[in-house]
Amino acid sequence: MSVPSLGRHKSFASFAAHLAEAAPSLVADEHLLGDAGPLGSRLAVGSLEIPNRWAIHPMEGWDGTSDGRPTAWTLRRWRKFGESGAGLVWGGEAYAVDPAGRANPNQLALFDAVRTREELARLLAELRAGRVDAGLDPEGAVVGLQLTHSGRHSRPEGAKAPLLAAHVPWLDRHTGVANEAHVLADEELAALVPRYVEVARAAQEVGFDFVDVKACHGYLMHELLAARGREGRYGGSYEGRTRLLLEVIDAITAACPGLAIGSRICVGDLIPHAAAAGEPGAPIEVGRPLEHGWGVDLGDPTRMDPTEPLRLVGDLLARGVRLINVTVGTPYTCPHVQRPAAYPPFDGYGPPEDPLTSLERQVALTRELKEAHPDAVVVATGYSYLQEWAPHVAQAELARGGADLVGLGRMVLSYPRLPLDTLQGSALDRKRICRTFSDCTNGPRSGLRSGCFPLDPAEAGSEDAVALRAKKAQARARAGRKP
Repeated sequence: MSVPSLGRHKSFASFAAHLAEAAPSLVADEHLLGDAGPLGSRLAVGSLEIPNRWAIHPMEGWDGTSDGRPTAWTLRRWRKFGESGAGLVWGGEAYAVDPAGRANPNQLALFDAVRTREELARLLAELRAGRVDAGLDPEGAVVGLQLTHSGRHSRPEGAKAPLLAAHVPWLDRHTGVANEAHVLADEELAALVPRYVEVARAAQEVGFDFVDVKACHGYLMHELLAARGREGRYGGSYEGRTRLLLEVIDAITAACPGLAIGSRICVGDLIPHAAAAGEPGAPIEVGRPLEHGWGVDLGDPTRMDPTEPLRLVGDLLARGVRLINVTVGTPYTCPHVQRPAAYPPFDGYGPPEDPLTSLERQVALTRELKEAHPDAVVVATGYSYLQEWAPHVAQAELARGGADLVGLGRMVLSYPRLPLDTLQGSALDRKRICRTFSDCTNGPRSGLRSGCFPLDPAEAGSEDAVALRAKKAQARARAGRKP
């Protein structure tokens, strides 16, 4: 389908008309209030005080070393997180608690506890230096670290090496998982708990304010939440499927008193979509009702169902976990709902709907969660797609109480100072605004680093940028398209 580019809107009225047509439940404020408005208001979370309502989402840059250390590119990203001026840096990094659970060979990971503390201290120091560069209090932001295990999507040496929560025929086919792929036994899952604790303890010791136990985007903890057909302690019933997540949280709470805990969770999912590269995606055929799923209507898996995710948030709140980062879908199966884009990855399907409609779905689920659990501190997702209009919708959504903070991910790769410019009332630099070209995804899909190769001057001439341009040209030639 033809998707109108948001970059073509030269006036607020033009954007507002498009928004009303494609996503009528979304609202936008024409005039930004800067630091004096909702985006600039402070927020207390227990003993933590978040200075504004911008957040940075956790990312995985594919830019560490093969033994889990940060490189100069990793440190540069963290410095940008500090320069952003965002009040909350949620995770900054998807940090693997086990080398075997890395999504790529260059993901930061726990190899050695002492070294992990040293490397985490370097990341935090770089972020604080970035805040100094921006003229801000170096310790003014609330900073966390995301803890993860890639499960089904593990590639610690480059080749697929899946570690499954369960075999699921339609999901195995879609993700290219063989019948002989290893399903983690209950004992192997239980053995991961102390590894989560080890990284959490290291993060607390070097000065992180919180850790995030990741439960989204198709990785291990998310797949366990969906593992209805799994037998044993960690599957089947709701209690079994949520057991490992809650055990990890309980163990961190006991081992790290005073460390805040959050969770980035999937609150809605759909069955996989597929199509020829560039063609609009469509749901694959699966049996109904589904025997595996989380946040999806089992009888009609083209629809989301947040019933169990909302229940889980209640269980997290009962354990003192108030920081909830809301996301939907899985980048490996239905990326259009999770990460709306006008320009999909070069080997991915095109948007099956206006990406504003995809964003509207996320916003509606985030509102529903906030309404059901007003004590949760909710971070919203998907706003980078809005480009220069992101602050206008973010301000309006915060004012109506649909979320507590608005997070940015890929936008920070191209334009790290957008939050700070918004708060200070400065004009936005349109040349640095993320246009969802998807090269930050194309890079990793090609075995390269993630970065904004089109708009970040330091990235544009890098070896990875040159290699990616060549790979894209080859893909166009194979498809018979013009360069």
